[in-house]
Amino acid sequence: MDEVPITELVGVYDADGGPLGEAAYVWGKLRGTRHCSLCDITHSPWRRKPAWDAMAAGLSVPFRLVHRNELEVGLAAVVARVGVPAVLGRAGEEWISLVRDDELSAMEGSVDQLGLLLRERLVRGSWPGSAA
Repeated sequence: MDEVPITELVGVYDADGGPLGEAAYVWGKLRGTRHCSLCDITHSPWRRKPAWDAMAAGLSVPFRLVHRNELEVGLAAVVARVGVPAVLGRAGEEWISLVRDDELSAMEGSVDQLGLLLRERLVRGSWPGSAA
């Protein structure tokens, strides 16, 4: 069977979007009760990292970021199985789990490390497993 290429990447934060969701995350982070390893990679304490934007723009496929309360139905079903935060890739009609939380956490906020891993997995077609 031929391998289906990844045509889109989606990073899913372990946080809710919107003013209340983001305020709750910031408050929890300050109190030490909330953490999202993908947030550490994409954002500094005050805003999105310019290095993140540059890395994402340099990938061979589009990359979008969403909060867990912003997921469309098909993606929500996959996230329910693989957990958040995560980076998923669309291969045809299937979502593939490309980067898990433990891998994101090990990067300790490094945009460069995530960029290298994504490029490797996009080129070599090697990922932890199918999510759908």
